[in-house]
Amino acid sequence: MGRQTRAYVDLEALRYNFRLAQRHAGEAAAMAVVKADGYGHGLEAVARALDSEATRFAVASLEEAERLRSAGIEQPIVLLQGFHDPDDIRTCVSLALEPVVHSEHQLVAIEQASLGGSLAVWLKINTGMNRLGFPPADADAVIARARLIEGVNLLGLMTHYACADDRDETMTAHQNGLFSALARRYPDLMFSASNSAGHFRESSPRFDWTRPGIMLYGATPMIAESAAELGLRAVMTLEARLTAIRTLQPGDAVGYGSTWRAEQPTPMGIVSIGYGDGYPRHAPTGTPIWIDGVRITTLGRVSMDMLAVNLTAAPHARPGDKVELWGANVPVDEVARHAGTIGYELLTGVTARVPRVYSE
Repeated sequence: MGRQTRAYVDLEALRYNFRLAQRHAGEAAAMAVVKADGYGHGLEAVARALDSEATRFAVASLEEAERLRSAGIEQPIVLLQGFHDPDDIRTCVSLALEPVVHSEHQLVAIEQASLGGSLAVWLKINTGMNRLGFPPADADAVIARARLIEGVNLLGLMTHYACADDRDETMTAHQNGLFSALARRYPDLMFSASNSAGHFRESSPRFDWTRPGIMLYGATPMIAESAAELGLRAVMTLEARLTAIRTLQPGDAVGYGSTWRAEQPTPMGIVSIGYGDGYPRHAPTGTPIWIDGVRITTLGRVSMDMLAVNLTAAPHARPGDKVELWGANVPVDEVARHAGTIGYELLTGVTARVPRVYSE
């Protein structure tokens, strides 16, 4: 049977979260963002689960798009970073992919390419994120150039919010103002701005397409609101087994660096998971874990293949018991806060040696 460390993926919870995103999108349509191997949940399984729900998918790379096509996904697939090499343009044509063109060199490559068919593209407009995209002042000229390229079908414009996860900021309103001005000038094009956080900003326009990502997987996109408060359901349950139990005596230390010492007799358990599986090494003593219907906490440093827990609150725990590292009882965002990171990183960081087990 081997080591029973597993990531259980609830596909019905995934679909529930997508439907919630679509409700928040209103009259706009939601394209499912499944990049980074479906945020660590398994690209093909996630896409197939949403195949009857989503009418468009979005990924970060050509390799991810090719995997979706090989898995039988027929919907339009948006390449959020576009293509990285001019030779990839023909692949976009042959697989009916929709690259997002964000830079002058990409536009020139398309102008100089022999397409061999029709290429649908989006243009990225930089309204304040300042990573990728054309300046709003250049939008008219770039749109005109794209429309002159034979074989190119300009679908629409995209932008990306920088601060939508914070309800108290003003950047999102500024970005919406710039993007809305373009939308009024080009009513024949589609517009897309909202990431997951944008779905929960009631005053933000939804335009034509939203792009839910992390919310699909049951983690919060908002700074001060939990996934449960937003109505989201946990999709991944990361589970391992208790492999050993011992009682530490006062003065006994645990793990590398002896960073934690017992001040009184303390029942300690060892759990078969560590940073080699994607559990954060920097999770400190006191990070919550669930076993036998109660919360317990970690002790000392996380090792590559195991971690220690304080079993004082779970006196009936025995080797072989299931341990939830995150899931319905311990939200991944709570673990992330203890570890000084975000739920995105933990979900996408679960390594390949942890089997994904899917259920409906």
